[in-house]
Amino acid sequence: MTDAPIKHAVVIGAGPAGLMAAEVMAEAGLKVTLCEAKPSAGRKFLMAGKSGLNLTKDEAFTPFMAALTDAAAPLAPIIRDFDSKAVQDWARGLNQEVFTGSTGRVFPKAMKASPLLRAWMGRLGALGVELRTRWSWQGWQGDALTFDTPMGPQQITADATVLALGGASWSRLGATGAWADILQAKGIKIAPFAPSNAGLMVEWSPHMAKHFGAPLKGVAWAAGPYASRGEATLSLRGLEGGGIYTVSRGIREGHALTLDLLPDMTVPEITARLSKPRGKASLANHLRKTLKLSPAQIALVQEMVRPLPNTLRATARLLKALPVQHAGLRPIDEAISTAGGIAFGALDQGLMLRDLPGVFAAGEMLDWEAPTGGYLISVSLATGRWAGLQAVKRLRATDL
Repeated sequence: MTDAPIKHAVVIGAGPAGLMAAEVMAEAGLKVTLCEAKPSAGRKFLMAGKSGLNLTKDEAFTPFMAALTDAAAPLAPIIRDFDSKAVQDWARGLNQEVFTGSTGRVFPKAMKASPLLRAWMGRLGALGVELRTRWSWQGWQGDALTFDTPMGPQQITADATVLALGGASWSRLGATGAWADILQAKGIKIAPFAPSNAGLMVEWSPHMAKHFGAPLKGVAWAAGPYASRGEATLSLRGLEGGGIYTVSRGIREGHALTLDLLPDMTVPEITARLSKPRGKASLANHLRKTLKLSPAQIALVQEMVRPLPNTLRATARLLKALPVQHAGLRPIDEAISTAGGIAFGALDQGLMLRDLPGVFAAGEMLDWEAPTGGYLISVSLATGRWAGLQAVKRLRATDL
């Protein structure tokens, strides 16, 4: 009796989901080829780490899942199988110590992605994973995967394929969304892409220019059913920051955006403070002295509502729900992530495409979205791991 030949798996896309799929399949003894269109692996991962790599959110399973969209319900067993604690243990296994911030966000102590990525690529190399860069996937020719490469068109025949090509934002880092046309041509249902965790476009009047770069701290945002206690920054093009990103889905769905400048105070409390003698002070100075509003916050109030209310109580209500006029979300390519992607109905429970046996998908290619704060990378890792494990399981079953 001879041993079964070693199976060959191909992973397309070297972001977090693809790297994790490659890792678990190589650990299981598969020959793994990792194909990446860009000159190096993990480019968007490295970009995310520039401001401190937020690997996951240290919270229980139920609130973690609640942060994702309802459409992500099929991911529940996948996330449960590789939860926040597992992500942290995995990072420590790469000799990357992590810590949890005051908001529950988990970061490597190095506060950047490059040390973790180097350690990860070292592990993959030791496992025999072959990385081919500048290999741009073009689809299939018969049963073979086809690529544009520096050596011209190339083909690979795989026993299992994991697609981990990302969404459709930050195309210069590799996530172009071009794969959607390839899969749709195969009859795979794709939900349209839309910007997620995106900044807001605002057409400012000239007097706002001196406030560009100023943060709006200690505030709360709301757009329909979505709310956030995060800060944002005034910029030349509008508003950027975690507070805006978290409610961008509501803005995309057409809900009005409001800003609570004093979320820890009630309307009567604000009114009482505004009732203090004003003397000859301007309204701006009165707001600054009595409510500790920053110059940028006051300027934003005056930018959004003119004239201001003529009663103190109406002013207090305005400060609790300032309507933010805007021109919509930034373009999809500037968004941190995207909604849309492969519909879960096109996948089985193992993340295999029902109409393409042996082909699995993971990461942002799937139709789910989540706010920033550790969810995006954590879920990408979990889905990449699941797709890889399910590919191994399927191949082993064929050997029986």
